Amino acid sequence: MAVLPEVEKHYGKLKFFMNGNWLDSASDQIYEDVNPATGEVIAEFPSATDSEIEQAIQTAQAALKKWREVPLRDKARYLFDLRGKFEEHFDRLCRVLVQDHGRTIGEARGTLRRCIENIESACSALLLLTKGEYVTELARGLDQALYWEPRGVFLIITPNNIPMHAWSSFVPYAIASGCPVIVSPSKNDPVCLDAIFRVTAEVDGFPPGLVSLVYGGSNVNQKILSHPLVKGVGFIGSTPVGKELFALAGKLGKEASINGNGKNHVLIMPDCNVDAVVDGLRRGCYGMAGQRCLGTDNLLFSGKAYDDVKDTFIQVSASLKLGYGLDEATQLGPLVSEKGKQKVIDFIEAGIKEGAKLTLDGRSVKVEGFEKGFFVGPTIFEDVHPDMHVARVEAFGPVANLMRVRDRINVPVPQPYAFFPLGSKNESAFGVAKSRIDSMRLFLDQKTVTERW
Repeated sequence: MAVLPEVEKHYGKLKFFMNGNWLDSASDQIYEDVNPATGEVIAEFPSATDSEIEQAIQTAQAALKKWREVPLRDKARYLFDLRGKFEEHFDRLCRVLVQDHGRTIGEARGTLRRCIENIESACSALLLLTKGEYVTELARGLDQALYWEPRGVFLIITPNNIPMHAWSSFVPYAIASGCPVIVSPSKNDPVCLDAIFRVTAEVDGFPPGLVSLVYGGSNVNQKILSHPLVKGVGFIGSTPVGKELFALAGKLGKEASINGNGKNHVLIMPDCNVDAVVDGLRRGCYGMAGQRCLGTDNLLFSGKAYDDVKDTFIQVSASLKLGYGLDEATQLGPLVSEKGKQKVIDFIEAGIKEGAKLTLDGRSVKVEGFEKGFFVGPTIFEDVHPDMHVARVEAFGPVANLMRVRDRINVPVPQPYAFFPLGSKNESAFGVAKSRIDSMRLFLDQKTVTERW
């Protein structure tokens, strides 16, 4: 199978995108972005200064008024033009995502399809969900109308595991709602957002400041969210960080859509088709190296399904080809960062200490030619009990727990389409909306007008 070329070996020092322009930063705080498969630095990027943060917010506020004055049908056309730009640059965006994040090329192609789907969904939302309501003769001599209005400037924080997908879960809907956004990406894969903004910048019709890109992480995020002109935040990431953001948003009186960790289950029934189940588990447990909130951690086997499936699943897991995702034969890529790799190793070792049986150990895996990459191989635990740490906390790596159950339970974990919200429960979500089309509720506010005549 083909080994695809990297888009660039090194992307240089990344720039901010503000007021419709690419700008060099005056910051002396510079970070490095590393390719997780090779361990090589592929870019440097600055942390925004206070004056640069202020500039991004002020130009976004100016864009709020300009975008409000654009006719609805023109907004829809510009947003649909963005969809066309994603199609035009599809292959390039996929290869950048592989290089910067570490997933396989097949997974990257699936992600870009999801991004395009979100843009399509936002086009529909713009035309259908921004309309108001009107009632005549609500009472004698009274008419009443409801209007949807954009709240204002929003901060969007993208995580290290789904940088492009998270962008698409908020930004197209913000544009459809009339809200400018300032996007702040994870420090682990900022090249992904640089690539997204270079595509977005090609759309004629978006006013300068409608979308801005800055770097810097949590310190910069807190400063942006604390600014009086910023009305709220959209975030996908870890639950601990999400809780901190939600608390800050509440303290400041800001809107928030917070999406956190998940711990998902799959129930395997006694009459299952073994080959189909194993193929599904392979993708569910090891897709994106397990770094996704909808990944499968706990495998619950009912009756004889355990003995029917276990050996085949272990064999398939052990045979997966690890490597650089630009090699189309690769089935499992690296973790996104060295820190992320160590967290997964610590998670595995915690399971061993709790008494779980380590049937397949991926901690010491070596990938020829990519010895500096952040790889962890497929890992399988048996004899896992529900009260164990490894059964309750998201692994965020290629780790599967095999568990026997007596009773049937309802455990679906499908990825919803863009025109449905992400149905997170418990501590997997906080705030007024659950991303994707549901984020229209984040960006839009209601105004009711009563008229007497």
